[in-house]
Amino acid sequence: MRYLTETRLWGLALCFAAALCAGPIMAAELYIYPNKGQSQEQQSRDRYECHLWAVQQSGYDPTRAQATQAAPPPPPQGGALKGAAGGAALGAIGGAIAGDAGTGAAIGAATGGVFGGMRQRQQTKQHQQAQAQQSSQQSAAANNYQRALGACLSGRGYTVQ
Repeated sequence: MRYLTETRLWGLALCFAAALCAGPIMAAELYIYPNKGQSQEQQSRDRYECHLWAVQQSGYDPTRAQATQAAPPPPPQGGALKGAAGGAALGAIGGAIAGDAGTGAAIGAATGGVFGGMRQRQQTKQHQQAQAQQSSQQSAAANNYQRALGACLSGRGYTVQ
């Protein structure tokens, strides 16, 4: 029971940290000033064309990032319980052959529970690592998009900060 609570807390902490890290980069507003007296129409056209170019350069589209980036599925729950049930069944069979099915089932349940819990922890750890890696990759892609957009607009005569 303590393990499940601890796992959930780590999962929530990881999601919160990912939101803090990815949020400012994705939500960062560029301040763009037209140095050459570009009209509002020209500014809109330049912004759109630079957006397309930045998407092409970075492989990241902030208008579609949330919909296309699906989180990896969470690991299945109940590893210790499933392991104990399977271990009990195998232990009962082995114990029956040796003449004491009850003792065999108890030993099998304990062993299966330990191994099932270990497997569950490993799967949870792998899931958390995959989430962190995905968040890091998305943050890096968003940063690359912002840099590419800024470079394009700078090349067209805008001050970008």
